Amino acid sequence: MKFNGNEKWSIYNGLASTAATNMVNGYIPLFAISVLGATNQQIGLIVSLPSIIGMLALIPGAIWLNRVQSKKNFAVISTFVTRLLFSLILFVPFLGNPYAAWALVILIALLNFPGALSGLSWQSMIGDLVPEKRRGEFFSSRNRYNTIAAMAVTFGTGVFLQQFDKDNAFPYQLLFIAAFLFAAAEVFFLIKHKEPERIKNEERLEEKRKKLSLDLYKHKPFLAFIISALLFNFTAQMAWSLFSIYQIKEANATALWLSLFSVTNQLAQIISIKWWANAADRRGNSFVLFIAAAGMATAPALTILSSNLVYLTLINLWIGLFVSGTNLLLFNQLLKASPEKGRTNYIANYNFLLSIVGFIAPQVGVMLLNGLGMAAAMNLISLFRMAAAFSFLFVALKLERRIIAESI
Repeated sequence: MKFNGNEKWSIYNGLASTAATNMVNGYIPLFAISVLGATNQQIGLIVSLPSIIGMLALIPGAIWLNRVQSKKNFAVISTFVTRLLFSLILFVPFLGNPYAAWALVILIALLNFPGALSGLSWQSMIGDLVPEKRRGEFFSSRNRYNTIAAMAVTFGTGVFLQQFDKDNAFPYQLLFIAAFLFAAAEVFFLIKHKEPERIKNEERLEEKRKKLSLDLYKHKPFLAFIISALLFNFTAQMAWSLFSIYQIKEANATALWLSLFSVTNQLAQIISIKWWANAADRRGNSFVLFIAAAGMATAPALTILSSNLVYLTLINLWIGLFVSGTNLLLFNQLLKASPEKGRTNYIANYNFLLSIVGFIAPQVGVMLLNGLGMAAAMNLISLFRMAAAFSFLFVALKLERRIIAESI
């Protein structure tokens, strides 16, 4: 595929962003547990609190974004502030116990306010810059390049951290500095994007009137997507904290093993992402999304079958085959289900509800862990995920055909 100017800058931006985030994000649980002595409750809050802060950001964020002259400039500022706040985590170990772990929880939560604005503005901007007919191929290529970068950065970081004691804060602090340098490149490439002509004033006014209005849910494709997507995201995010707790506390995974889990997962994503894009073009986005979601549903149940680190590495290879499809197809389906006119508000509504899910679901997962134990909690979550995956199949077989029939 030959890329135009904006698509090239988007790929460079994605690579820099991937390096900045994968250098540290995958190791935050290890940093929190091994260096700061975080509890299960604090790990759960690290996963869930950012979502509720993001939800609060989306309410004014959609209004601000519809009023600004440039979505790109909005994305640049919010992205820079997010990365700047994230770099402050390097000072957290100086606080000492028990304050350091709580400081990490609070800081990660707070930085998600500009982070949510950054994500919203980028999604809206890129939806304007990339035509629908090019999205499947472009985003599959972009995601593949990002995954290759993530694999290299994650493995290199794991090897680097392995050279130090697990409770040593210094290597993590070096990583936070390096991540900020990559984040500066991310912002630079974002600035290089060129926006199309401004949306007509009457369309801007229409977007402002809608804001987070319930009128958006009268659009049947969007309503069908949002119900199934929220169901699946709820069940998926229930296990986020549990995976980290199981790998670190029960399987005793080191930084190197955590990097191997990520690398094998990312390798599987590289191998499979083109297939998912082609399959969606042939069979329809919703039907193929059901297959990807059903595959992801097996992850919790398969993970707790053994604490052997080699086995867990292979399981992450299996899971990665479906993660790539789910990520690609969910985003494509969001853009497809959101009309071009007022797209910012549709995306804001989705992200707003997703933030509520992101706050509640990890807490429910931790409650299941504390009440039922790891094995029962993970098996139950797999069943919930599978049930949610069938909602995509229902959309594919029933609702989308009905919508097409009504439009004829």
